[in-house]
Amino acid sequence: MAKNIAILGSTGSIGTQALEVTDKLNGKIKVTAISGGKNTNLLLEQAKKYNPKYVCVQSKDDAQILQNKLSGTKVLFGDEGLNVIASLNEIDLVLVALSGKTGLKPTITAIQNKKDIALANKETLVMAGDIVMRLAKENNVKILPVDSEHSAIFQCITNREAVKHLIITSSGGPFRTSSREEMEKADLSEALAHPRWKMGKKITVDSATLMNKGLEVIEAHHLFNFKYEDIKVIVHPQSYIHSAVEYNDGSIIAQIGNPSMHIPIQYALTYPERCEGVETESFNFIKASKFEFYKPDLDKFPALALAIDAGKKGGTYPVCMNAANEEAVFAFLENKIKFLQIYEITKKIYDSYTGIQNPSIDEILSEDEKVRTQTKELINKMRNL
Repeated sequence: MAKNIAILGSTGSIGTQALEVTDKLNGKIKVTAISGGKNTNLLLEQAKKYNPKYVCVQSKDDAQILQNKLSGTKVLFGDEGLNVIASLNEIDLVLVALSGKTGLKPTITAIQNKKDIALANKETLVMAGDIVMRLAKENNVKILPVDSEHSAIFQCITNREAVKHLIITSSGGPFRTSSREEMEKADLSEALAHPRWKMGKKITVDSATLMNKGLEVIEAHHLFNFKYEDIKVIVHPQSYIHSAVEYNDGSIIAQIGNPSMHIPIQYALTYPERCEGVETESFNFIKASKFEFYKPDLDKFPALALAIDAGKKGGTYPVCMNAANEEAVFAFLENKIKFLQIYEITKKIYDSYTGIQNPSIDEILSEDEKVRTQTKELINKMRNL
């Protein structure tokens, strides 16, 4: 019997690759619902190909346009539409591939409706990890990580109590060997030229600052219930080892494979089964030739340390750090600020912030909005100097 899934964010990088995965699984996965924000042209193509029962877009006007073009499919819109999809009785698993805080509420709704989650949205755990993991436990819901690093750790942990350390690998991004001076002059095209992975623009810029790795440490803390002190980050430029776990007997188990998001996406969708899918070429150790490892340079990439500090402080400190960084990245993507100013702005906002411990979801969203407003004001002020 096919597993019925909803893909929230089907027009993005993860969403489109997830659909490619379903194409190769010989009917094991049924795409019952999809959502796609503003990219209505691609969403319409997907709806015609996969014939889902439900489609969700961002605006009411777009929903009406799509509804007129789709028969037999119910078209929803906005946050309410996402929550309707997350509540559907016929859905077995929800792939949350939405970007930003948009993914938080539908994830919680899906958990409360006892749907397993394939999680590709970092903000959900960065902003509200304590709440999300508690709800998942209360509702006996699986949180299946889609990030390649967390999927690797998930696959390597066979005995949680015997694990000593989690080891998260990082490619080092496009500026791994660059000088501070070169980074000062870096333009958008250089920041987006990731050496190993093809991803969305925001996450690619985060990879260039190593903020992305800091967010992954926070995620790993929540997903696997490990202290921050027991989570290590190691730079591995080849990106063949996607992450590893160290056991208390000295053994290290790593997940190795070609840099492809199809593999962790497929594992989350088919878990606990493993199936032949998109990636049919075996990993070639001889061709790979060498595996290199380096310590992260925190002087050059201070965003990693900032994110970990926010995680340790807990409460709404990760909310502040994430919101300030995201707004700064958006400004960089619009050529409003320089690359190194992303961290400078994030740090300035973070240093002036007073957090809330044990926040509610409403408080988390309120703090997020407050920090975004402050960050935008700071960016505008800097531009006008």
